[in-house]
Amino acid sequence: MNIQFLDAAAAASARLVARFVNQDSIPADIEPVLVEGAKVSRFTGKAGQIFEGFVERDGKTVRVALAGIGAADAADRKSAIERAGAAVVGKYLTSGETAVTLDLTGAGLSADEAAAALLGAVLRAWRLDTYRTKLADDAKPSLGDIAVVGAPEGTEAVWAVEQAIVAGVSFTRELVTEPANVIYPESFVARVEAKVAGSGLKVRVLDDKEMAELGMGSLLGVAQGSVRPARLLVMEWLGGTAGEAPVAFVGKGVTFDTGGISIKPAAGMEDMKWDMGGAGAVAGTMLALALRKAKANVIGVCGLVENMPDGNAQRPGDVVTSLSGQTIEVINTDAEGRLVLCDALTWVQREYKPAKVIDLATLTGAILITLAHEYAGLFSNNDELAAQLTAAGDASGDRLWRMPMGPNYDKMIDSPIADIKNVGPRFGGSITAAQFLLRFIENDTPWAHLDIAGTVWTDKPGATWDKGASGFGVRLLDRFVRDTLEA
Repeated sequence: MNIQFLDAAAAASARLVARFVNQDSIPADIEPVLVEGAKVSRFTGKAGQIFEGFVERDGKTVRVALAGIGAADAADRKSAIERAGAAVVGKYLTSGETAVTLDLTGAGLSADEAAAALLGAVLRAWRLDTYRTKLADDAKPSLGDIAVVGAPEGTEAVWAVEQAIVAGVSFTRELVTEPANVIYPESFVARVEAKVAGSGLKVRVLDDKEMAELGMGSLLGVAQGSVRPARLLVMEWLGGTAGEAPVAFVGKGVTFDTGGISIKPAAGMEDMKWDMGGAGAVAGTMLALALRKAKANVIGVCGLVENMPDGNAQRPGDVVTSLSGQTIEVINTDAEGRLVLCDALTWVQREYKPAKVIDLATLTGAILITLAHEYAGLFSNNDELAAQLTAAGDASGDRLWRMPMGPNYDKMIDSPIADIKNVGPRFGGSITAAQFLLRFIENDTPWAHLDIAGTVWTDKPGATWDKGASGFGVRLLDRFVRDTLEA
């Protein structure tokens, strides 16, 4: 989506104009026929409402959309404005219109709020049509240009930063949406390397032989049933104070999950291409941080495997030795994400000695039973870190809900023959998964685990995304960095 900032005169020649309208306060310069039509249609300017009409201006027929941005004093005003920008693009993306003029005159927006409108608009426009060869003309995106008039002073500068977030979220959506025959461990690495080239990110890659030499038996045990070799992708952004301990983001990157020998039911298994959503979020976040030159030291790590059930696959009952030295009895090969993460967590702690560690993973179906698709589950050993992440989630829209942890859950994953087993009993599945990961956190390092299984993919359009990949996690982590490392 091409964004241009123009003077007010540009609105006079526009064919499609969108005006932002505060609730119960239609601007006085709107034509009476539009005002009357809005009233008849029960348009009041609530956040996300759209009313459309046609008027004649200077001898030309102009299509005018009134976009509601809610009450001027609403606590969630910035979010409402973002939704309004997204609603405009959602309505006209495949309408045949090629350009829309966003006229912000009289809306009373700040520069941050005006940039939020553009953020919502551009994020809502994202699609992946690579494999659609017979898409009908009226289903093809036509809208490609947004002209902005009446923007408050400073909007362009704010938007220059927010474009990095768009790039990060879009990249995450791309990785999550691509099919598993296109994105697998090696190609995930190649896609990231190509995307971040020239950004200043430093990329390291550990192959399966290097991981075997280090002793990553847990991660490699998941990968051994696939012809696709495992990879550990490491991204370094050191834009903060030299020598200051970084924060580490660690993502589960199971590029396809059959369940292994504990094979999943066939129905819906195609969705398991997005079982690398945590790794996708980490990659998108690191891209965003690099593009906006974040003043922070951050390490991104993605444990990348494919979980397949061939004759070499690990079996239920196998015991593997993790990089930490702890032994793990594999009760269920479909509880593979934690086996990948535990070695990645150990490696990043020993290699970088981070001040804080946050992992993201589409880890359990149990979290959907608890939180549906509304929140991601937050588990942590540190109240301050949990509060920081919760606040970042509220501010970014990637919302989190803190879940309990404790010794009573910990004993549910004790193994009779090894140090730990990879699943507990039926109940509390997302909690025991977090308890498993906690055993691999060293020296009481502040740590948080985000179970994002219910939020990375959706069957319903959201405010700023269509059906499919949401890009969850990028805005959350970026906001966390801004608020805690750059403040």
